[in-house]
Amino acid sequence: MPALQDYDYSHSYSSSNHLSARETIGERLTPNATQRTTLIVAGVYIIVIAILWVVPFLSWIIYPFKLLTVGFHEMSHALAGVLTCARIHSIELDPDEGGATKMSGGVRWITLSAGYLGSSFIGACLIACGFDTKASKIACIVLAVFFVFTLWWARKNWLTWLLVAGLGGLIILAWFVADSVALRYVILFVGVMSCMYTIWDVIDDTLARKVNESDASRFAEICGCFPSQVWGLIWLIVAFIYFILGVLVGIAAFKDSSQQQAEESKTFLPGPA
Repeated sequence: MPALQDYDYSHSYSSSNHLSARETIGERLTPNATQRTTLIVAGVYIIVIAILWVVPFLSWIIYPFKLLTVGFHEMSHALAGVLTCARIHSIELDPDEGGATKMSGGVRWITLSAGYLGSSFIGACLIACGFDTKASKIACIVLAVFFVFTLWWARKNWLTWLLVAGLGGLIILAWFVADSVALRYVILFVGVMSCMYTIWDVIDDTLARKVNESDASRFAEICGCFPSQVWGLIWLIVAFIYFILGVLVGIAAFKDSSQQQAEESKTFLPGPA
């Protein structure tokens, strides 16, 4: 009889534990008031970016951010090259929203896929950080380090210098506004823009039309197995997953209210009083 009671108690405790875990996960993924505002702002960003993208005489408004995403793309190629022991010769950005990373050596199937996957991953990380002011400040510091390397590799490309200078000025300005609350929305916008540009570029280059020279076509030549359209579809799915994970991580990880974030911001690299 005692053995039966022990077994029943253990089983009941285990079930309660699982239920509690499920409730905890549900609570973590349920947005609070501050997070709902962030989600609404992100949704507005998506709509506004989509409109500006297709209206010719308004597209210049987001043109610098398009170039920034191209910079993320090329920076991802270069970082993957460094990690696979390649020698990076240069990074170039073109006014027509194109770019090129010249390197020798490395593992080509990794460096080629790193462009789209890397820029969408960066975008997802920035979206997650956009839910919290302190995390946005940390994201800016990490971006600054990346941009130092990018400027070194692109030291002969004036457009890259101009782009980084413009973004740096915007970040510094936002850092000093309302306890850096504006910085959070700048980082969120850059993250949404990066993910959307990656998704659009993959569709445009590999699914909507066949481009003779693209990352996907070169990747298909090396890896075989599938044509470039299939690899483009795979990268597109991964980009969507990154986007969703960025939102979920932001909701689960950063639960502070806007007031709590403002107070914490005053103790971590605060702007001038």
